[in-house]
Amino acid sequence: MEFDELSNRIIGSAIKVHKALGPGFLESIYEAALVVQLRKDGMSVEAQKEVVIEYEGIQVGLHRLDLVVEGRVIVELKASKAFEEINVAQLLSYLKATGLKIGLLLNYGRPTLGIKRLLF
Repeated sequence: MEFDELSNRIIGSAIKVHKALGPGFLESIYEAALVVQLRKDGMSVEAQKEVVIEYEGIQVGLHRLDLVVEGRVIVELKASKAFEEINVAQLLSYLKATGLKIGLLLNYGRPTLGIKRLLF
């Protein structure tokens, strides 16, 4: 499956969740609902996937990614008024740390689902 097709399927699932729940819930609620919808739509998903962060070949930290879909797309969820520059910077850092090439930043905090697709 091509990255564009996969990211479009993920976005479709995210829109279903947003239409059903609307804005106003905590990020964790949207994450749990999106996991259910992604699986219902036939995609594999790992929630809160742990990633080791290294510097100079030494482990310096551990981070948890919101979602990784089909082992190829990082999905970072927000429930805020707007995306901030730091949200984009974080997702780019996660892509770099994992070696994955595509990330989706989804914001459930607005009347219309906010979507940013990032390629690394």
